[in-house]
Amino acid sequence: MPINLLKPVKAVSSHAGCLLCGAQNPLSMRLQFGADENQVVHAEFKANDMLQGYQGIVHGGVICALLDSAMTHCLFNHSIEAVTGELKVKFILPVPCHANLQLRAWVEKATNPLYLLKADLTGDGRLLASAEAKFMRTGL
Repeated sequence: MPINLLKPVKAVSSHAGCLLCGAQNPLSMRLQFGADENQVVHAEFKANDMLQGYQGIVHGGVICALLDSAMTHCLFNHSIEAVTGELKVKFILPVPCHANLQLRAWVEKATNPLYLLKADLTGDGRLLASAEAKFMRTGL
């Protein structure tokens, strides 16, 4: 489903400087997230050479950050502000630097203040990377 048809997910104000989505960060990738009717959060992103690790391949750390950002926004969609406590990423296929990418994230289990989320990164209909993370609610 195109991102413009989804319910926009807004980050909390303390997230304005985020490298991936922050409106107040001049280096931000300006990712925009939307939630579908099942509360799954989605984003679309065009990779580029500035994100490269090995020639022509997106850096693994960038892939981790993209997946983490999707899961963080999934929690924002549930009005939860939390920090990543553990992140496990599976790199399935190389992510080309000029790929059109789709991110998706959802809550797998919620036991306040701990949340288990999953996310995936796809391109051209193929699963490129996936993640599972534990988040801890802040402000307790």
